[in-house]
Amino acid sequence: MLASSSSMEAVMLPASMVLVQAFTIGALLLSKLALNVGMEPFVLLAYRNLTGAIIVAPFAFYFDRAMVCKVNLKVLGWLSISALFGIVLAMGLHFYGLRATNPAYSVFFLNLIPVVTFVIAVLLRLEKLAVRTWAGRMKIAGTAVCVGGTMLGRLYQGKLLHLWPTHLLKHHAATGVPAHHNMALGTVYLCGSCLAFALWFIVQVQVARVFPSKYLSTMLACLSGTVQALLIGAAVSRGRASSWRLAWDLQLVAVVYLGVFNTAATFCLISWAIARRGPIYPSMFNSLALVATMVLDSLLLGTEVSVGSLLGALLIVLGLYAFLWGKGREIQHNNNKQPAAVDDDEMTSGGGGGATTSSAAANNGDERV
Repeated sequence: MLASSSSMEAVMLPASMVLVQAFTIGALLLSKLALNVGMEPFVLLAYRNLTGAIIVAPFAFYFDRAMVCKVNLKVLGWLSISALFGIVLAMGLHFYGLRATNPAYSVFFLNLIPVVTFVIAVLLRLEKLAVRTWAGRMKIAGTAVCVGGTMLGRLYQGKLLHLWPTHLLKHHAATGVPAHHNMALGTVYLCGSCLAFALWFIVQVQVARVFPSKYLSTMLACLSGTVQALLIGAAVSRGRASSWRLAWDLQLVAVVYLGVFNTAATFCLISWAIARRGPIYPSMFNSLALVATMVLDSLLLGTEVSVGSLLGALLIVLGLYAFLWGKGREIQHNNNKQPAAVDDDEMTSGGGGGATTSSAAANNGDERV
C-alpha cells in the first residue's frame, strides 16, 4: 500500500508542477491579449485578486479558521505591506511591462526573481555570500549567468529565425486603443517588478512570524491588494466607469482564468509540492514556462524569435539551475547541521530567517499571489 502511494506521488508531483507551468503560460498569453484590447493593468489586477480571494476563502475558513481570532491591526498592517509589494507593485509593474513588451520577453524576468531576491538578501545582510564554498560559488555564478542572459536577450537580436508559421491567433488590438509597445520602458517596468517581488519575499519572512497561516493570509493579502489596486486603478483611469465594465469577452476570461488557475489552484499545488519535496522543487520546472512561452508567443501572437533571444533564454536556464543547485546544497548542509524539521509555514512563506529567503523566492513570484 505504501509502495503504491509512493509511486503515485512520484507521478503526481512532477505532473502537478508541469500543470503549474501550463497555468503560468496561459496567464501570460491571456494577460497580454486582454491588455492588447484595452484592459487597464490595475483593472485586471483588481479583478484577478478579488477572484483569487473568493476561491481561496473556503480553504482559509476550513483549514485556518482557528487563526481568524488572531487577526489584529498588526497582522493586517503586515499583510497590507505584503500586498503592496507582492500584488500592487510586483504584479502591477509586471502587467505594464507585459503590455509594453511581449510574453516571451517578460517570462525572462520571472525566472530572475530567485537571483534578484538573493542579491537583495545579501545587501540587507539577511543571507551570507559564502564565497569559500562550492554552493556559494555556484549561486554567485548562476546569478551572473542569469543577468548576462537577460542582457543578451535585450541588447542583442541577431538573425531572426522563422522556425514555424506565426500569428496563428490573428488577434489585434481593439480600435482606438493606443499602442504601448516600448521595449526600453517595458524593461524598466519588468526590472521594477523583479525588485518588488524580491522585497515581497523578504517581507514574507516577517509576515510568517507575525501570522503563520497559509490560506487565510493569502486570502487577506488578496483582499488588501484588491482594495489598493482599485484605488490606484481609479486614479489611473480617472474615474471612467467604462474601464471597469466586464462583458462576456476576452477580458472576463482573463480575469477568471488568472483568479482560479494562476492564483488559487497554483497556490495549492505549489504548497503541496513544497511540503513533499522542499522549497527548491517547484522552481526546477520554471524553464518549461520560459521555453514554451517563447514558442507559443511566436506561434499565436507573432512575436519574432531571434538568435539573441534563444541564447539569452539558454543562459537564463543554465544560470537558474546553477543557482538552484548551489541553494539546494546549502539547504542540505544546513539541515545536516540542524536536523530539526523545517516548519511547513517557513517553506511556503519564506519565514524562519534569512537563509530561507531566496529558497522561498525560487518559487515563481506570480505563483504565490
